[in-house]
Amino acid sequence: MAKLLEKMIKDSMEDDKCILGAKEVLGSIKNSKLVVMSESVKKNLLEKIKDNAKNSKVSTINFKGSSVELGRLCGTQFRISALSLKTLSEANLKSILKEAEQESQQ
Repeated sequence: MAKLLEKMIKDSMEDDKCILGAKEVLGSIKNSKLVVMSESVKKNLLEKIKDNAKNSKVSTINFKGSSVELGRLCGTQFRISALSLKTLSEANLKSILKEAEQESQQ
């Protein structure tokens, strides 16, 4: 998991600039900069989120872990299948996407 993404998620949680839950993310994609999805997202919901994100020109990243692990990363005791970051600088977004791409090639 990309260290920068982990830091951005933690910072967003502290600043309350994060939307948690697949259904909530689906409804708020237009206001998002980046959508992170765990491996636990149901296939039909995953496709809806990806389609809406693509239409709204929002980047998506697949989190290499379960919803339990993503929940822990967010500092909650709940499972989180998807989250969206509402505020993220362009430089950080590009760095996160580059790190994710490098991880997927390994």
